[in-house]
Amino acid sequence: MQTSFHSATILSVSDVVRAARDRLEQAFTDVWIEGEVSGLRAPGSGHLYLTLKDAQAQIKAVIFRGVATRLRFGIQDGLSVVARGRLTIYEARGDFQIVLDVVEPKGLGALQLAFEQLKERLAREGLFEESRKRPLPFLPRRVGLVTSLRGAAVRDMLTVLQRRCPAIGIVIVPVQVQGDGAARQIADGIKRLNAAKLVDVMIVGRGGGSIEDLWTFNEEVVVRAIAASRVPVVSAVGHEIDTTLADFAADYRAPTPSAAAEAVAPVLSEVIEGLNQLESRLVRALQGRLAGYRHEVAGHQLVIQSMRLRFQRVAQRLDDRLEAAKSAMQTLLAAHRLHALKVHHGLRIASPAGWIRDRLVVVPQFLKRARQGIAAVLDRKQLESRHVLRALGGLNPLAILARGYSVVFRVRDGHVVKSVSDVVADEEILARLHEGQLVCTIRKLLPQG
Repeated sequence: MQTSFHSATILSVSDVVRAARDRLEQAFTDVWIEGEVSGLRAPGSGHLYLTLKDAQAQIKAVIFRGVATRLRFGIQDGLSVVARGRLTIYEARGDFQIVLDVVEPKGLGALQLAFEQLKERLAREGLFEESRKRPLPFLPRRVGLVTSLRGAAVRDMLTVLQRRCPAIGIVIVPVQVQGDGAARQIADGIKRLNAAKLVDVMIVGRGGGSIEDLWTFNEEVVVRAIAASRVPVVSAVGHEIDTTLADFAADYRAPTPSAAAEAVAPVLSEVIEGLNQLESRLVRALQGRLAGYRHEVAGHQLVIQSMRLRFQRVAQRLDDRLEAAKSAMQTLLAAHRLHALKVHHGLRIASPAGWIRDRLVVVPQFLKRARQGIAAVLDRKQLESRHVLRALGGLNPLAILARGYSVVFRVRDGHVVKSVSDVVADEEILARLHEGQLVCTIRKLLPQG
């Protein structure tokens, strides 16, 4: 028997998809699934979209932001996981998918995977390099403790510090060491000690516990705060077998909080004893060195005494030689003085001064004759100059203008007008006079005759 579509119930696409979704969600509310992550997408909403697949099939999956933020490890393509969720259908696209509420890495705990992932990433940045680690101060003035006030760790550290070196000051920054917000408190405590500049070294740590209890010291914010600290940091987390990322970033890793206190605080009595021993050794060394210096000085004194006697003998011989040289110089000077007197007397006899005086008598006569000759030459030259000036004056065209004549130029080109044919009526001309110039307009041209 056939049923026509007129009598059948016709559903919309939305109705069909919604009915299938409801049946699917009722039947598969709690499903455990195993598969390999593929096609991971992480948009800005914070949700994660991926595909879980095995050798024969695949299914789309979504991890909403609330669950994604609680994951201890980073999901990545190729990672095999075991997850729990509920099956559903995304109506807008009709996609069959699973909404995941729990995700664990297969074969490796989530915390351990997160530990390895963060360790690898921070190691690539160089935060764990040995070259970054600084030596601890030998005898710090003050030690900072970033830890909880409730655990046995702080009491153990205080006991060891007071026993080994009571002179060391202690600054405690109380923080939570596990639970929500503990990592931020520890990082802030490290930064506060750096900013205050009160301590020479700090211990960051707590007592033992499970990996979950110690996980705060694997948080990235704590590791980066330790690596960025200007003050040397000693990590003291848990027991000797416990290892955290804080241990890798710290300048020194102590197996226990008590061992950390021993690392930063020397035994004061041993320091004092060592200083006393060094003082004794220094005194003995100085005494031996002084004895050696005294022996050397005594030897030098003998040498100096011997040299003083030698210098005195040399000085006496120098005095004798100076006296002899002085007597010889006086004798030599007397002989040269006598020779100079003889030479002076001879020069006076042969002096040209008399010959010069005789010749100076005729000098005034020669000067008079020279002056007369020069005066006659000057008179003659002045007379010749006057004749030349008069001749030049006759040739000067300006002299002609002084007698009433003028020179006429065309204004348009500056040419001298020599004939009426050189100008036209109504043309302007320039007439240069003996004194000044005239600009004239030609009213009429009159031919010669």
